[in-house]
Amino acid sequence: MKNNHNRAYWENRYSQNQIGWNIGRISTPLKTYFDQLTDTSLKILIPGAGNSYEAEYLWRKGFKNINVLDFVQQPIDNLKNRVPDFPENQLFKTDFFKLNDSFDIIIEQTFFCALNPNLRLEYRNHMHKLLKPNGKLVGLLFNFELTETGPPFGGSEDEYRYLFEEKFNLKILAPSINSIKERQGKELFFIFEKKT
Repeated sequence: MKNNHNRAYWENRYSQNQIGWNIGRISTPLKTYFDQLTDTSLKILIPGAGNSYEAEYLWRKGFKNINVLDFVQQPIDNLKNRVPDFPENQLFKTDFFKLNDSFDIIIEQTFFCALNPNLRLEYRNHMHKLLKPNGKLVGLLFNFELTETGPPFGGSEDEYRYLFEEKFNLKILAPSINSIKERQGKELFFIFEKKT
């Protein structure tokens, strides 16, 4: 199994325009979730954010405490080009596992599936550490067999329950009913609340 937690790997993917996960807009399930949020002061993190259409959408809706993290510079520059007034101090070009901060909500969108599965326990523990008490990890997980090659690396509802239930209250973990056409039947929408 390849280890894709490697900056050069991702820089090459962007430079070769091998970004098949990029749909060019916010995904429908996350847009639907964001549209019911009313507290624009929430401190939100989007790790492995890629081209950050979710961050752009939230920013234009009046959420000003959006923090974007990616391993490589190009997707961060892409966001800055689309949203020139996005604050520089809320853009992090760093390794997610080295981030030390706290957030009300962390958004998961094709980050978990991009990591080598041997990092999943570390992902869970670091997400738990980064969330404030009762903070939420929200997003989408791929619902297809765990693949030997990737990304994306798949997984199942049972695997995710087993992985996350020790440290999170699994408020929702169910097939996404409004995925984009290419991902219909392949995504689970979830809301996991940090156990304290």
